[in-house]
Amino acid sequence: MASEAQQPPTHSVFREYLEALIVAAIFLGFTNTFVLKTFYIPSGSMEETLLIGDHLFVNRYIFGPQATGIEKALLPGREVRRGDIVIFRSPETPKLDLVKRCVGLPGDEILVVDKELYVNGELFPDEGYTLYRDRRVFSASSAFGENVRKRDNFGPFQVPDEHLFCMGDNRDQSYDSRFFGSVPYAHVKGRAFLIYWSYGGETSDGTWKGLGHRARQFAKTTLGFLTKTRWSRTFHLIR
Repeated sequence: MASEAQQPPTHSVFREYLEALIVAAIFLGFTNTFVLKTFYIPSGSMEETLLIGDHLFVNRYIFGPQATGIEKALLPGREVRRGDIVIFRSPETPKLDLVKRCVGLPGDEILVVDKELYVNGELFPDEGYTLYRDRRVFSASSAFGENVRKRDNFGPFQVPDEHLFCMGDNRDQSYDSRFFGSVPYAHVKGRAFLIYWSYGGETSDGTWKGLGHRARQFAKTTLGFLTKTRWSRTFHLIR
């Protein structure tokens, strides 16, 4: 009697789903580490360009090592440019990520005179995104302290090699390179390029306040998703 042909072993549905989830997790982990990362805005330092509650996609690869061949075609990289909105680790608190606009490159001379920003002796073109909410101008000899003076009158300061000078668009309410110094290029994580969701309700400030607080915040966000989402900012390209 001829022996029956052996049937190939069948995988269980559970195993197939598990393998698919593992592959997806590896892909998402790689993407989040090297290509795209999410970031949300917890403060008003970049208003009106970025609002509190904006959730962003960040291109992590663009400022990385320059690629060649097919990598260059699929994921073209470049150097940081003046005007780019960048995500970087805080020079003071490296565990904290910040978002600001790059206004100075290595070797640039930065000067702020009565709120006006000059780069290499020329007025920096803000293209309409710079915001000033305080009409007061604190002079270089103001008695209110050094940090107050630096807000409106700063420099001249030359950006060191391998560093960037970054400022918030909301110039009167931004803690930036005027106060904590230039940003090492190695601290830069990527360029913000797309708002994928903008939520106008209560937004976390990034600090852990317990599981109960996180659960309540999640419930409020879920209930307010339809009414508090800023739909006009969804999939809005960042300039």
